[in-house]
Amino acid sequence: MASLMNDQFDFWLGEWALTWEDHGRGHNSVTKILGDRIIREKFTTLHDDKSDTPFQGMSVSVYNEATNQWKQTWVDNQGNYLDFVGGFKDGQMILSRETIIEGKPARQRVIWENIQADSLDWLWQRSDDGGQSWQTLWHIHYSRQA
Repeated sequence: MASLMNDQFDFWLGEWALTWEDHGRGHNSVTKILGDRIIREKFTTLHDDKSDTPFQGMSVSVYNEATNQWKQTWVDNQGNYLDFVGGFKDGQMILSRETIIEGKPARQRVIWENIQADSLDWLWQRSDDGGQSWQTLWHIHYSRQA
């Protein structure tokens, strides 16, 4: 059972071209490392203007057999550190966290949905009302590269 759970993120493995509104573009490389137990993501935005510093980040994700949940840690070149926990249910991978924004409790989550062999959608969302409603802050469309 544990090995099947550890394969739940396999849909995300590969090289991806990313697009989002306002002509945003990026690339994501997602691989298994450390005995195929860890999912490593390397994300970067792409700019036509070479003077812009790209936004770069990486995550590591691991399936925790003791809690039956995925755990993900994200870090980036803006000094952010985010930690998420969650799992795969009803065709979506959803990882979430609780935080403080402007002195008030908030929830943040990432969702992988519309998962197909060569595409998927990734959503970055925030809730300021304990998870009763969510606002999508960033919607990225993934297209698998050959």
